[in-house]
Amino acid sequence: MATTHFLYINTVILIKNITGISAIEANRLLIIISGALTVSIVYLTSKSITKVEWASITAAIVFGFSFSFWKNAEIVEVYSYNSLWLSLFFFCIIKSFDKDKKLYIILAGIFFGISLWVHIQNILLIPAFIVFLYYFRKESKYIYSSLLIFLLIFFSITILNASQGLSLTSPYSSERGEWLSNSFKKTFIEYLQDVVKSVIYLIYNFNVFTILGVAGIFFLYKSDKKVFFVFFTASLCVYGFATFYAVTDNYVFFIPFNIIFALSISYGLSRVKYTLIRKFSWLCVLAPSFYLLSYKIVSLTGKGQTFDNYKKYKGGLEYYMFPWMNNNVGILEFTIDKKVSPDPMSWMTIEAEKYIELLKSKGYTEEEIKKL
Repeated sequence: MATTHFLYINTVILIKNITGISAIEANRLLIIISGALTVSIVYLTSKSITKVEWASITAAIVFGFSFSFWKNAEIVEVYSYNSLWLSLFFFCIIKSFDKDKKLYIILAGIFFGISLWVHIQNILLIPAFIVFLYYFRKESKYIYSSLLIFLLIFFSITILNASQGLSLTSPYSSERGEWLSNSFKKTFIEYLQDVVKSVIYLIYNFNVFTILGVAGIFFLYKSDKKVFFVFFTASLCVYGFATFYAVTDNYVFFIPFNIIFALSISYGLSRVKYTLIRKFSWLCVLAPSFYLLSYKIVSLTGKGQTFDNYKKYKGGLEYYMFPWMNNNVGILEFTIDKKVSPDPMSWMTIEAEKYIELLKSKGYTEEEIKKL
C-alpha cells in the first residue's frame, strides 16, 4: 500500500539485523544518517548550480534549519529518508546539464525510481522527469536507458504487491482514510485558506531567506531556462499537491519542494549584487531564535493559548512551533498512560498497543518502553 513505505521499512530491518540494535534505535540511526546526507547533498547541488561556496553553505544551513526538515529529522518517520533519495535525484538533474556529465541522466532515472519505493508521493515528479528527458532528446542512448530503468523500478512495485495478493492499485491507495478524495471536496474558501497556509509554511521554514528564494527563481529563469522549467514543473506539482491535500499534517509533503527552494535560495544569494547580503548571510544560524520568538509572540495571544490547551496531549503549541523534539510525548508513552485525545488517532494507538505487547514479551518494562 501507499502507506507502507517498503524500502524505508526494509532498510530499517536491514540495519536492525546487521547491528543487533532495537527497531526504534535502527529507525533513529537511519533518520540521522539520512538527514545529515541530505543536507550535504543540498550543499553539493547548490555548489554545482551556483559555483559559489558561501552561497551553497548558507543554503545548506538554511535548509537544515528549516522547520519541516529539522522536525522530521528528529522523529521516526519516512520523510528524511525520502529526502535523501530525492536530493540525489535533483543532484543528478543539475549535473546532467554540465558538459560531459551525461551518465547522470541514467543515475537520475535510477534514484527517481528508487524514491518511489520510499514514498509514492514522488510520482508527482514524473512530469518534471519527462521535461528533463525531453531536453536531452538528442542523447537517445542515455534518455532511453534512464527511462527504461525508471519504468522497470517503478512497475516492479506493482508486481511485488500483486505477488502478495494485493490489488493493482494498492501502491497508490490507502485503507486508512479518504484523504485524496476529500481534497477535491473543499469549498472555495477552504482552498483559499490552504493557499494562505502554504505561504505561511514557506515563510516559517525559510524566514527572511524566502525573499532570496523568490529572487533565485527569477534569476534562474533568466540565465538557464532548461533547468528552470524542470524544477518549476516539479515545484508546481509538489507544492500544489501539498497545499490542497486534505490531511492535518500536510506540511511534511512540502519537504521535496523545500529542497528545490533551498537550491533557489543558493542561486539567489549567488546572483544578488549587494555585498551587504553576503555579509549578513551568517544570520542563517539564528533560525532557532526565529522559532523561539515566533512561539513567544503566538503564546501571548488568546487563540494561541486556546490551541495550546487543545493540543496539550501532543505537547501543545511547542510541538507545532518548535522543530526540535525535546521531551516530546511519544505514541508509546501516550498509549501506556491511556491518555485521551480530542483528535481521532485510534489507528496509531492500535499499532502502538501491538508493539508494546511485543516489547513486553521481550522483557521490557512499561517505564523502559516509555523512554524509547
